[in-house]
Amino acid sequence: MITIHGIKNCDSVKKALKFLQENEIEYSFRDFKTSQVDSDEIKMWLKHTTIDKLFNSKSTTYRKLNLKELTLSDDEKIAWLCKENLLIKRPVLQSKSAIIIGYDKDHYEMELL
Repeated sequence: MITIHGIKNCDSVKKALKFLQENEIEYSFRDFKTSQVDSDEIKMWLKHTTIDKLFNSKSTTYRKLNLKELTLSDDEKIAWLCKENLLIKRPVLQSKSAIIIGYDKDHYEMELL
């Protein structure tokens, strides 16, 4: 089973959910607004991806927090991801064998079908 992490009103999450539904792939949904991601989980994801891919420096949250001015280290980015889950690039698809960050139909087809 796949777990999709994100927020319901995110366009990329909506596209990912639609892809999963159209391809009849079972999934569970985890909303960042109601279920915090902790540092252990983020560190596990980082075994499959990079901090630059996981940390969404283009988000509204990033701009509101003025994080660009801080020039964050990787460890500081991880700490911010734990404090502010909305800084995590969405969606995060987690299966037994892969972590996929963001929505990319071609990547989804390659990994999930």
